[in-house]
Amino acid sequence: MIYTQTQASGQLSKLALASMPWLLLLYATTTQALSVTTVHVIHGSEPYLTFDNGVTKVTTTEGLLGITLSDGTQYTPSTNPSTVTPIVLPDADQSFADIGMLVPTDTNSIDLNTLIDSNYNYWGDDDGDSDVTATGSLSLSIVDKDNRTVSRNTVPMYCNAPYKATLTSTESTLTTRYGFPNSIKFDAGNVSYYFNPKESPGVCFAKPSNLVYNIGIYAGPENIWHYNKGFLTQTATPSSYSSNFPTTGANGLFFDLDISNTDQALTWEPVSHSGITATMTNSTKTSVRVTLTGPAATSSQWNSRVPDKIAKPSLPQTFELVGRDSSGNAVAKYGFELKQWFVNRGTVMGNYNDQLSWCKNIGYELPNVRDLTNAVYPYDDIISATPVSSGNYFQRHIGAGLFSEWGYMLYYTNANFYWYYWTNDKYSHGDYWYYAHGDYGLIHWVTPAGLYYGICASELKP
Repeated sequence: MIYTQTQASGQLSKLALASMPWLLLLYATTTQALSVTTVHVIHGSEPYLTFDNGVTKVTTTEGLLGITLSDGTQYTPSTNPSTVTPIVLPDADQSFADIGMLVPTDTNSIDLNTLIDSNYNYWGDDDGDSDVTATGSLSLSIVDKDNRTVSRNTVPMYCNAPYKATLTSTESTLTTRYGFPNSIKFDAGNVSYYFNPKESPGVCFAKPSNLVYNIGIYAGPENIWHYNKGFLTQTATPSSYSSNFPTTGANGLFFDLDISNTDQALTWEPVSHSGITATMTNSTKTSVRVTLTGPAATSSQWNSRVPDKIAKPSLPQTFELVGRDSSGNAVAKYGFELKQWFVNRGTVMGNYNDQLSWCKNIGYELPNVRDLTNAVYPYDDIISATPVSSGNYFQRHIGAGLFSEWGYMLYYTNANFYWYYWTNDKYSHGDYWYYAHGDYGLIHWVTPAGLYYGICASELKP
């Protein structure tokens, strides 16, 4: 086909040619406007981690490994003074949970991606950017001066200070989908902070008032027992008082608290629960005696084959003993939890069935071996208290039976304890029953017709 330009088509071509400069100008202007918009990016705020709703904004590794005390004092790895002088907690009775940090109080290790989810929401962005992700992790460990691990809710004790809290982080990131900047990066690192509790008197030992059978094969672990001072205080945290001595008791038993860091004798009020009273006497600036009184048999009940019932305490019961200074301020505390109460039959001996019946008549139970001692008989599978001893004798341990806790029972002259006590455990190789020594916890089996002393328990160990 041969194309022939007409007058009309020629006019259109001229019009098109005439319009091209204007079209080029419009294109250039639009392109320039788009270019300006692209180059001038609006700068906002980067995302951050926070454990206090944005009061503390963490965007650096220093901050990631930082801590905040309850009085607002902050420390980071570069400002940490505690390797030379331990940090003192601002208030008495504070636990490690009162120290602000990015590791939540309900865990010792956490992925940062978990830290920012809805359960914790430990992050923020002042521009309102969302759709956040994170990588890396953060962990915490706390140990006392003897390198024993302690929990976050532990109230530090003067006796076990200084404590070391170590924070460790892996290489980590925090990123939002939108915004600029939308990401921060943390380097891997770690720091150790050392802590002391606020200066106050401390109860470091609870000493049963005899130290016979206290060394060598009878001694407990070093973190539990000191040959000359008794049981180490295990905790100052009220929720854990059950870890302290004693867990067993009987009328007339007593022990001494060893007090450190005070310049005056303290005043202690008696504490009573469910018919049991702890009374403090002989208070000095270094010690106080604690005597337990409670349900006990009278001499007439000892000699009766059908005695009246004896009140049975509702256990367990927690006792918190508070020492106050001359101004009435509570400056020292010691707590323990009684789980078993024992009533003995004094000087009266009887056979197995006689003592079993006597315990039932007063409303108590004839105890098993494990209620009295952690001694182990080598030729039978008898169940002793735990942790078990290494032989047929007690080893001093909290919660390992009445004799293992209190030691040589004849020393407590007002408690009416004597030598051999029937138990309700049967020897597996014949018609014999076990008795337990009231001096060093030895156990052995005898014929049920033998004559031995009687002791009864408010409840039995499971």
